[in-house]
Amino acid sequence: MAKFKLKSSIYLFLVPSLAIITVFFIIPAILTFLIGLTDMDWTFKWHWIGLKNFEAMIKEKWMTKIFNNTLFYVFTTLSFFNVGMALIVSLLTHHIHEKIGTAIRAIWLLPRITPSTVYALLWLWASRPEETSLFNWIFTSLGYEPKAWLLEQPWLIVILVNGFVGTSFGMIIFTAALKSIPVDYLRAAIVDGASTWQLIRHVELPLIRWPIMFVTAYQTLSLLTSYEYILLVTDGGPGFYTTEVLALYSYHQAFKAYGGVTRFGYGAALATILVIIGLAMSVLYWKMFKMKELMLEPRIEVD
Repeated sequence: MAKFKLKSSIYLFLVPSLAIITVFFIIPAILTFLIGLTDMDWTFKWHWIGLKNFEAMIKEKWMTKIFNNTLFYVFTTLSFFNVGMALIVSLLTHHIHEKIGTAIRAIWLLPRITPSTVYALLWLWASRPEETSLFNWIFTSLGYEPKAWLLEQPWLIVILVNGFVGTSFGMIIFTAALKSIPVDYLRAAIVDGASTWQLIRHVELPLIRWPIMFVTAYQTLSLLTSYEYILLVTDGGPGFYTTEVLALYSYHQAFKAYGGVTRFGYGAALATILVIIGLAMSVLYWKMFKMKELMLEPRIEVD
């Protein structure tokens, strides 16, 4: 009876979370899929066409390029910034004076708390083709020719714009994890003669394995549906779909009229594919990182 009451209490506490997930994820995902089975436009009429949107997606001329763009954008930004740079910044600021480390982390947070349009405009100003722009001023002072960065290196700008924002999230998680490591572990390693690098490699990194896995999984899903800064900086260009990703293409199809035509149904079908990819990546990470084992209660050995 006591066990039944305990389980009932646990399920009761889960109700608010399950309600939020149902209202803000499951129901919208189902509606998106259903709209993807229609040719709905701005008139909002439910005219069912079955899987024709998904068939059109397969025949889409630029779909392979857009899909490859999405993979490149997600895994490049994730590897170099959202996980890689976040981990480097966290470790460096953790091993220097506390006040200096805090100041550096505060500066890294500025892109995240800056309004998106202001942040994007700063990058557009810095990457202008004129010699007086920030990037060209730096490179011309080093002896290089000025560049039209958004025309010649659009992916570099897109990844930097998104990477500086993404770094801050991982930095917060990793820093909190590092500060939660019991100081006795660190002191024992130092007494045994461990250098700073050995301390990081053999003590700190293994102990923050779970936060690293969490940030990797979360940021992968976040980047899959991220298009805000690409829209503001390049709008998928320059040229034909140079920096277009699936999420941005879905937005363009659904809400950006071409000749007065809006394709809510086709945009919803594209969004459905993103949901399926996200679910597949979640299962892959769950299996690959063995997250279930990390959530089990620790075993206690008794002699």
